[in-house]
Amino acid sequence: MYDILDTVDKWVSQGTPVALATVVETWGSSPRQAGARMAITNDMAMVGSVSGGCVETAVVQEAVDGLADKKPRLLHYGVSDDTAWTVGLACGGKMSVFVEPLDQGWWNYVSTAIRENHTLTTVTILEGEHVGKKIVCDFTIMNTYARPTLTTDQIRTLSDAALASLEHRKSQRITADGLSLMVDVHRRQPRLIMIGGAHISVALHQFARQLGFRVILVDPRQVFATAERFPDIDKLMHVYPDKALTELGIDEETYIAVLTHDPKIDDPALITALPSDAPYIGVLSGKRSHEQRIERLHAAGVTDDLIAKIRTPIGINLNGKTPEEIALSVMAEIVAVRNGAAIVAQKQRA
Repeated sequence: MYDILDTVDKWVSQGTPVALATVVETWGSSPRQAGARMAITNDMAMVGSVSGGCVETAVVQEAVDGLADKKPRLLHYGVSDDTAWTVGLACGGKMSVFVEPLDQGWWNYVSTAIRENHTLTTVTILEGEHVGKKIVCDFTIMNTYARPTLTTDQIRTLSDAALASLEHRKSQRITADGLSLMVDVHRRQPRLIMIGGAHISVALHQFARQLGFRVILVDPRQVFATAERFPDIDKLMHVYPDKALTELGIDEETYIAVLTHDPKIDDPALITALPSDAPYIGVLSGKRSHEQRIERLHAAGVTDDLIAKIRTPIGINLNGKTPEEIALSVMAEIVAVRNGAAIVAQKQRA
């Protein structure tokens, strides 16, 4: 959605007819996952992607046709026939794409919520008499937007599907009460909080920004945390991390990298962060320094189950030496945690 938001808003404001194509299901090595989107105008302008190029031409034509007849359609692509290199996925996967004329009421609600960084889920009926009908559950403000043509029972079914999505936080196609549904989860923009403006932090914040994270740097040492070293960072805080983290709040979309090697700074950050919902708390250190850290945390009353949440040595083992290589390994681990990648479970910790 972030990829297409501004362009679609411009088209809508200009009165341009827009179709929306959404990946609803994939098999094998499809290059995009469920929830990936592309928007298309009636003159074949497009933004976003559903396959990285494999099926875009076919989807664009279906979108233009859909704008003409005002009907949604559920499309299926793969490599099981002789058209693989013209309309299909030459990489070997299969996918289903839902193409529909843009519902402007839905778009206005969702685009506003996304810009306000809300957690929300759209549930769309993919087939049958009510194809294209949808609801939005905004879990940030606990509000529901539904098309008025949906029945009470349909709204209940779609709402239950949206609520269930909070557990897995992943877009997917499901069947509920005989309805074929696309459950499309939009998570809040992730946030990386870096404790300490080390050399690694300079590269790490650039990687994080490129991957769509908001980035905050916390360091009471003002000489390290400067606008000159971090010119496009979202926020600089020249306070100790226990105060900063309490002020910022920590939720399930907050990732924390502790990077100073200074117990006076690192320990308060950990004592504050470990009891929180943060899915990632990484610390830059060696084996011996971590053993000493555990002793200090025990003395501060931190339990072993909380200490076990610390990921150290920080980052996936890339055998990196430079600040940039170490920053890459840290960002790779954060992305792996956010996506539930199995590689995280294989990490050797100190």
